[in-house]
Amino acid sequence: MKALAIRRYKAPMEMMELPRPEPGPGELLVRVRAAGVNPIDYKIRDGAVKVLLPFSFPLILGTDLAGDVAAVGPGVTRFKVGDAVYTRLDNARIGAFAEYAVVRESTAARKPARLDYAEAASLPLVGLTAWQALIDLAQLRAGQKVLIHAGSGGVGTFAIQLAKHLGAHVTTTAGARNHALVKSLGADVAIDYRTTPFETIARDQDVILDTQGGETLLRSIKAVRPGGVVVTIGGRPNGKFARAWGLSLPLVWILGMLNHKVDRLARERAVRFEYLFMHANGEQLESIGALVDQGVIKPILDKTFPLESAAEAISYVESGRAVGKVVIHVAE
Repeated sequence: MKALAIRRYKAPMEMMELPRPEPGPGELLVRVRAAGVNPIDYKIRDGAVKVLLPFSFPLILGTDLAGDVAAVGPGVTRFKVGDAVYTRLDNARIGAFAEYAVVRESTAARKPARLDYAEAASLPLVGLTAWQALIDLAQLRAGQKVLIHAGSGGVGTFAIQLAKHLGAHVTTTAGARNHALVKSLGADVAIDYRTTPFETIARDQDVILDTQGGETLLRSIKAVRPGGVVVTIGGRPNGKFARAWGLSLPLVWILGMLNHKVDRLARERAVRFEYLFMHANGEQLESIGALVDQGVIKPILDKTFPLESAAEAISYVESGRAVGKVVIHVAE
């Protein structure tokens, strides 16, 4: 089968001919129709998360996909051959940028009926990230104030819609040219991050979803009310996360030291700080699919690339120019 893979970290991405995988117990073999592109793809390529996710090579890239079940392994009960599914692959076994991929049954969900494969493939990672940040960690409730950074990005466009559905007052940061888009998705306030420090407008927030890290994260902690929550997907893991992830004590100590400034500021301001490394979850994808079919959530697609141009698609996402999601079209 054709697949976009690397032979080692930081190596050039290559279109390779690799053996088609076979499903094991509790697994599906999916004929990939479309695959979503995310920043995690180039981070994995460059070895940026190898401490958390060690891989073997050649490594097929890609974590989001939509397609049809081509075969099922022993013990599979929820799906049959021919079912249309979408999924965010397990951290330990990625490989969406290929003609076939093996999917653990518990991470898969039925493709939302109102979406085509490209639209469905755009949703798993960003949908699960927003769900786990706003619902699982922050427990966002109706009437609360939430600030979502980078509202025109993949996570941002989904998170705005989810937060609005939950009844929150939504503020977001975005370039001026994307203000109409983010407001159409439900943002009550749009801040041009190029001209206006967001913390001068977004004060005493109940929840902030940070996608940037660095100084943006530190400024975000100052914009949250005491007792509020900042969830980051852009900053470094802290010691709390490292312990929960089961990393070695030296790594727990190192990450704790690297994140000391953020942790200290959060303590001083009585703000709960959470680092999120999203995990695959088929049950949550079923809930997201229901919201899509009800018309609550709609995917925002920027560009679609053919499989042969998958490396170009990753480079485009890496450039930071994408509005919404980029998707690789694999097969009809």
